[in-house]
Amino acid sequence: MASKHSTQHKILDAAQNLFAETGFNDTSLRQITSLAEVNLASVNYHFGSKKELIQAVLQRYLLVLMPRLDQEFTRLLATRQPNSLAQVLSVFVKPLLELNKVHQNGTRIFLQLLGRGYTDVQGHLRWFFNQNYGRVLDKLVQLVQQACPDLPASELFWRLHFSLGTVVFTMASNEALAEIAEADFNEKVDIEGVILRLLPYLSAAIAAPVPQVAHISQTAPMLASEGR
Repeated sequence: MASKHSTQHKILDAAQNLFAETGFNDTSLRQITSLAEVNLASVNYHFGSKKELIQAVLQRYLLVLMPRLDQEFTRLLATRQPNSLAQVLSVFVKPLLELNKVHQNGTRIFLQLLGRGYTDVQGHLRWFFNQNYGRVLDKLVQLVQQACPDLPASELFWRLHFSLGTVVFTMASNEALAEIAEADFNEKVDIEGVILRLLPYLSAAIAAPVPQVAHISQTAPMLASEGR
């Protein structure tokens, strides 16, 4: 049993490091088995397929993160008045930092993996999230809608995905940003400090006025015809 547990962890650790570094599409099972020092049959036995391995890598973080977020979202929804956007986003801080207990640099690695799921177009992950955590994500959307009642549902979709992109990029380059902050501004910033800096930025971005997209698309051809 201990050997089986060790083999699974070796595969998961190797897979997450390669997935985070080179992406899901560009990482082969052969590379994973080589780094984990196991044979291909071990991956097939423990996980079945590459898609299931990707889900398992994310799942060991999600099993820690999502129950905590679900608890916090439920608490906020139980209040008698709408919560501010800052209050809603602030509940992510502690649960995200707890991912460092799952693995060293777990917070950064998880967010990198999450970003890879979008850039590498892993359609099965959307099904996986909806199937396992759709109810939790619906609570987040409800809270944001309450905080920004004038924001159309379609615009909310874009704002949340833009926010995720900002978070993923920032966490992926966290170490480089920390080095620049220390060298240029004599500021020492840890992962928690980065997250706390992100929150007011994301709050302002999500709640920003809705752009007149239709107006822009209508005037662009006119400007082009005038040679502007």
